[in-house]
Amino acid sequence: MSIIRAVHLKKWNALTLTIRRIFTSSGLYGFPHLKSPQGFQAFADEAILRSGELVGYIKTMPSAVEIVQAMDEISDTVCSVVDSAELCRHTHPNREFVEEANKASMKMNEYLHYLNTNHDLYDAVKKAEQECHMLSEEGQRGLRNLRVDFERGGIHLCREKLDRVNTQNIEISQLCREYNENIVMDAGYVDIYPSSRIPKNLHYFVKPVYRSESITKDLSGPNGTLKEKGFRIKTDPHTLASVLQFSSDDEIRKMVYIRGNSVPHANVNVLKRLISARHKLAQIMGCKSYAEFAVKPNMASSPKVVMPFLLEMSNMVRAKAKEELELIKKFKRERCGQSDGDLRPWDEAYYMTMMKSSTYKLDSSVVASYFSLSNCLEGLKVLVQSLFGATFHNMPLATGESWDPQVLKLSLHHPEEGDLGYLYLDLYSRKGKYPGCAHFAIKGGRRISQSEYQLPVVALVCNFSGSRNPSSVRLNHSEVETLFHEFGHALHSLLSRTDYQHFSGTRVVLDFAEIPSNLFEYYAWDYRVLRTFARHHSTGEEIPQKLVEAMRGARDMFAATDLQRQIYYALVDQTLFGEQTFPLEDVSSVVAELKRKHTYWEHVDGTHWETRFSHLLNYGAGYYSYLYAKCFAATIWKMCEEDPLSLMTGHALRTKFLQHGGAREPSDLLNDLAGDGIYRHCDGGIIPDISSLCDEMKLLK
Repeated sequence: MSIIRAVHLKKWNALTLTIRRIFTSSGLYGFPHLKSPQGFQAFADEAILRSGELVGYIKTMPSAVEIVQAMDEISDTVCSVVDSAELCRHTHPNREFVEEANKASMKMNEYLHYLNTNHDLYDAVKKAEQECHMLSEEGQRGLRNLRVDFERGGIHLCREKLDRVNTQNIEISQLCREYNENIVMDAGYVDIYPSSRIPKNLHYFVKPVYRSESITKDLSGPNGTLKEKGFRIKTDPHTLASVLQFSSDDEIRKMVYIRGNSVPHANVNVLKRLISARHKLAQIMGCKSYAEFAVKPNMASSPKVVMPFLLEMSNMVRAKAKEELELIKKFKRERCGQSDGDLRPWDEAYYMTMMKSSTYKLDSSVVASYFSLSNCLEGLKVLVQSLFGATFHNMPLATGESWDPQVLKLSLHHPEEGDLGYLYLDLYSRKGKYPGCAHFAIKGGRRISQSEYQLPVVALVCNFSGSRNPSSVRLNHSEVETLFHEFGHALHSLLSRTDYQHFSGTRVVLDFAEIPSNLFEYYAWDYRVLRTFARHHSTGEEIPQKLVEAMRGARDMFAATDLQRQIYYALVDQTLFGEQTFPLEDVSSVVAELKRKHTYWEHVDGTHWETRFSHLLNYGAGYYSYLYAKCFAATIWKMCEEDPLSLMTGHALRTKFLQHGGAREPSDLLNDLAGDGIYRHCDGGIIPDISSLCDEMKLLK
């Protein structure tokens, strides 16, 4: 959302009453309008009405302070509706609520287009930026960002060019929607006969199918038919990963791999058109490529910075990834009694899983026995208590505030500062719910007056399966890691103390946003942390240190191969949205060539995994951000590692990093926290230091 967020000084008292009323009245997420699905319409209408009043006020050209504050109130008002609708669309079990949230979302997006192309607002912001010497550093940064955001929408262009920008943006939005719809509609499947070829541990992922088979009883008797039972394997990403990991049948793995990486075929053309549309948009905006346009606001600032970083990472990981490949080949030869031991793409996950299990004698059910969901939630409480001296308290939910009976609401409370923010937990899988784990903002933090602060409100959404009793739900360790990852995002929001909600929490540049979440993954692997909460569900025994060491060993066994895959994905993303010769020929051939150059794994002709890699939509030319975060987090962890649960460590993380959200330059925050060695300057951007990650992964000899 490009509109910056602020509050008009003269409206403080009225707004304070509004904020208090929001969180004491009943209604979905505490918003009084949302007592029924139809409330979304009134919620959107009131937001548009209030924003219109503020637009009218800004047109009178008040002072720079009042302009930035009024803009932030507009953004806070609009985002309350947009963010609530987004959470509702992904999680609410009532279809009527979801449909009304969809309508509100579309209505607000249309209104946002009006705001982002409003020349009166743009002129006011430019005037305020010229007169902003009396503003705080955050206020000046807010005005600068707001002007840039307006201009990234093309408002400064002539009418003919602005119309073309709007046309391209509409086409891009439609193509993204079509791409996602195709993924849902065409997940692919394969039918396997006989059913005995599918082991029992995979029956959860399949459904029975039958085929008729003609049989001849004898020469004199009549012919008949026999219904043979088989299993249909849907090749959606989750099922595909499970079958590739656990099926011992080479042919089945081959069939599901090829099918799962060849759908949806319709997206071959959709992706080609999306790349072209984004390229046209970038050219209208004066950029050579969409990658240049997308990366410009980030820490990296240019593809000229990103590509050398990715190539350096690719070269760094190559030797270790080759060693790991040879280990897998040797293992396959020994297991299968074959002399060549050639590895096919559908062998990778299966043999890696087998090697980890046989080397470290790990039993996933034994590991999960120490990670009941209730234990893991206790672990999150241990983190905030140890690091920040804060505690989570369960809060009663008002009638209509929740969207499912199992939703919890917690307040993050500090003994000296009071409540810091509010967290909803929606942890269990259910039909129609967003399928992954994610952090959703509901309300951004911002300063209302010198004595009052609007507290952040966020939701942590997961999809843990099994009983809805947290004591009986067992998480595998990858789910624990994901929970800690998303909790890092939640803490970034809850501990943020920015003046403007435009900068609250995770509202930061893309290649900075994943650093806190990657950092908190380390806590999910540290024995000193795990021993504080990971206890056996029946005996209460503390998790053994040897078990944690085995888990870490298995994680690190193919770390270079896993990292090489992420580098490859980032290179694909940068290349497809980089400088290209148009019209495009074959996107899949570009992807295949990058695979040959940057991995040791074979490309299978006819496959096109990129047609359901939705990160190309959400992070177009920004997938490298995960690798930036990985490098920065590794350096910060090195600083925390000596005493990861100390108040001193938490104080540094909070005061030098988390509380600032996007209100300060990311490079300044990183430098203050970890010292000037954490990055280096390159072509007007910054590149993370990779030495800590190299040391951790033993990539340097």
